[in-house]
Amino acid sequence: MRIRPYMEFRDYEYVEKWIDTEKIHALWCAGLISYPMTRQSLHDLLEKNARDWTDSAYVATENDGTVVGFFCYSINTENNEGFLKFIVVDPEKRGRGYGRKMLELALQYAFYITGADLVQLNVFAENQAARRCYEKIGFTERSFTEYALSYHEVSWGRYNLVIKRKDFLSC
Repeated sequence: MRIRPYMEFRDYEYVEKWIDTEKIHALWCAGLISYPMTRQSLHDLLEKNARDWTDSAYVATENDGTVVGFFCYSINTENNEGFLKFIVVDPEKRGRGYGRKMLELALQYAFYITGADLVQLNVFAENQAARRCYEKIGFTERSFTEYALSYHEVSWGRYNLVIKRKDFLSC
């Protein structure tokens, strides 16, 4: 597996196909863009986050170039913390180690290239499969927000998970 920068003209169709239900959409973007997602709404979100947070979007590919995952990453240079966002894996690949491998590559980039001391991500309590994946890699709970998002009159809690460089290197 490899990671490379996201190219809208080439990669949007994959992300659009994977975010195929309203619930998956809410779990993925926390309502930051309306459902259903459009090419323009994703473009605008990525552009805004690049401006506001220095986010960069990436895709994970198999060695033959087939796109299998997507994520965004930024680093806060004031506290040297990286942040992974908008993580999604092709539904046909879930449960087979693709998410773990993609995140391991993302963490290598975060720690070795950007020099982050710690990387964080958020995951809704409703998304237990993703949380288990993150914890297998070594992420641990830093905080929990009980009422982070309302989805169809149900409140979802959100975990903030972190992994430190020293803990990743010892995996």
